[in-house]
Amino acid sequence: MDLEFLQTLDPQILVGVAVAVLAIGIGAVFLFSSRKPKGCLDPENFKQFKLVKRNQLSHNVAKFTFALPTPTSVLGLPIGQHISCKGKDSQGEEVIKPYTPCTLDSDVGRFELVIKMYPQGRMSHHFREMRVGDYLAVKGPKGRFRYQVGQVRAFGMLAGGSGITPMFQVARAILENPKDNTKVYLIYANVTFEDILLKEELDTLTSKYSVQFKVYYVLNQPPEVWDGGVGFVSKEMIQENCPAPASDVQILRCGPPPMNKAMAAHLEALGYTPEMQFQF
Repeated sequence: MDLEFLQTLDPQILVGVAVAVLAIGIGAVFLFSSRKPKGCLDPENFKQFKLVKRNQLSHNVAKFTFALPTPTSVLGLPIGQHISCKGKDSQGEEVIKPYTPCTLDSDVGRFELVIKMYPQGRMSHHFREMRVGDYLAVKGPKGRFRYQVGQVRAFGMLAGGSGITPMFQVARAILENPKDNTKVYLIYANVTFEDILLKEELDTLTSKYSVQFKVYYVLNQPPEVWDGGVGFVSKEMIQENCPAPASDVQILRCGPPPMNKAMAAHLEALGYTPEMQFQF
């Protein structure tokens, strides 16, 4: 702007312009500082993430830690949603499978997957072959589940095997948010004690949030000393360990297809309407 032109302007006008420019600048700073960091995921295209740590938890379960582009990057995965992972099976053919990380966006700079690798699993083969330094192709977020603080009074959760991962993600997000008072009741079924995924993390949550979070473990083949449920998840177990049917209650379920089918029948018999249920 020409200096002579500025000298001809009324001083009050100049002050007004300066105040307006300052206000816009402050507003822009506030907007960008309060805006959530942009997530690293792309819903349309696969992106590559580097494996930086592999921790074998049991003979067929491992925790995979993948680095995000910077130490402050976030994955950008909404609560209760999942990612699609692409790999190659034992025949070299491409395979895509959904997984739910056990980390949240509060875990900056990385995301973690706890993977149970089955002998005949096509994507299991890919993870079994992965070594530190390899890259995983990931796309997302995906999923129909949407969570907002206070949308229900309580969740009941019915999980089997690796179906614990979306439950753990939702439970952790609720419990670690001091503004969220939602109660969570989890029934987690497995074949043996060694099959229980994330047990240490779940027990830590029950200890830290004992009023808000309850876990009932069920084993088909329990050890000699066992104080949890035995056999398959029954109607009685659901009645005793989950919130009763109500408009402000929702039951989430995720497990092998036979379990999901059995749980749907139990829930219907107990009076839970379709609106009170969600299957991952």
